[in-house]
Amino acid sequence: MPAAAILVSLLSLSSVFALPTQSPGVAIPIQKRVSSTAVPGVADIASLKAQLIRLSSKYENNFAAYERNTGVPHPLAPSQARKQAAPTGLPLTDAQEVVWFGSISVGTPPKTFAIDFDTGSSDLFVPGSDCQNCGNHPRYDRSASSTSKDLKRPFTLQYGDGESDGDQVTDTVTVAGLTATGQTLGVATNYSSSFASGQTDGLMGLAYPSLSGLNATPTFNTLIAQKAVPAGVFSFLLAESGSELYLGGANKQRYTGDISWNKVTKEAYWQIAVASANVAGKAVVPGFEAIVDSGTTLIVGDTASVKKFWAQIPGAKEANDIQQGFYSVPCDSVPKDVSFTIGDKTILINPQWLNLGAVSQGSTQCVGGIVAQDGVDFWILGDVLMRVHPPPPSAQLGDLSLTYLSHRMPTSLLTLITIASVSPPSPPPNAS
Repeated sequence: MPAAAILVSLLSLSSVFALPTQSPGVAIPIQKRVSSTAVPGVADIASLKAQLIRLSSKYENNFAAYERNTGVPHPLAPSQARKQAAPTGLPLTDAQEVVWFGSISVGTPPKTFAIDFDTGSSDLFVPGSDCQNCGNHPRYDRSASSTSKDLKRPFTLQYGDGESDGDQVTDTVTVAGLTATGQTLGVATNYSSSFASGQTDGLMGLAYPSLSGLNATPTFNTLIAQKAVPAGVFSFLLAESGSELYLGGANKQRYTGDISWNKVTKEAYWQIAVASANVAGKAVVPGFEAIVDSGTTLIVGDTASVKKFWAQIPGAKEANDIQQGFYSVPCDSVPKDVSFTIGDKTILINPQWLNLGAVSQGSTQCVGGIVAQDGVDFWILGDVLMRVHPPPPSAQLGDLSLTYLSHRMPTSLLTLITIASVSPPSPPPNAS
């Protein structure tokens, strides 16, 4: 039976609720960035703790950018009083989390960079030639590009392990042969430690323009505006092998199935209403807002709801020796009946990804992939949900499940999430 996978798509709807699956888009092979120090079968505790710090910092930055760009606070942003009550003094370290990355090029002549593709942010940045702490990453030299224009404007993006800052320019950016001209990007003169030491060179955000810390149009939105893509759709296929980011459509060779539609509730993040988080078919956490975020491994929720969730799992217990908010479960009984109901579809979580590994080498307790975070009233649905999950009980052999994020450009009048049963090709198509 082929490995189950999830496909996430951003789509432009013209007049009817129809997915333009025949659009001749372009595929970018993507792969996971993983910690170089990870021990197989053992949770990388330092990485997970650092990931929560970085995730918290990313969302704080994004909420601040949203308020600057729109003039009003984001509805999910914590109040000032709750910000002050949040824990402080957390240790900073290289996040080294699992993210999905592929190649882009910037400038004329083009310079190639390995980029994190992140649905939880909106900006593009790469290391510049003047960067003193960008490790062994390739550098973008604005003076060597004939299409570069200096905007005379600085940028600063704060992460849990330090700042990434530098200057803003516009230049030609090419992704899988699709070219965005005059694209605004950050050219870093200083990198946070995780970017300096990580496998990837920079980041490309795929969320809405209102989250841009540069107050710039995201790259994919530029491709749409310049008619460089046949449809305003991007698709992630996250699988054990053959993963891809598909631009300009949803790859018809990679799925079949009907689609159900659910409206995105706030056009900034990919934010949706989740009907419930379930254990053994029972709704244990009803009715909450969630953000689909390819930039994190974890599923993260508010403290009270996550505690209620784990209370329904036999053998689960708080893992405060790791850090407050983490839970562990016996490695031989990781639950197989955890699911999330979105609209009229229920996504069953693969226990392989709910299990982040043993608490320590030789331990019989494993770290759960659903983690609590103080000071939030929403959930973040990361890699544990997006990446792989089993087919529904009614599916035929070889069926899997599919998730779409969709977005009407340029006015963002309608945004939807879709889920369908799918069947992968054999063998997978070659990327083009």
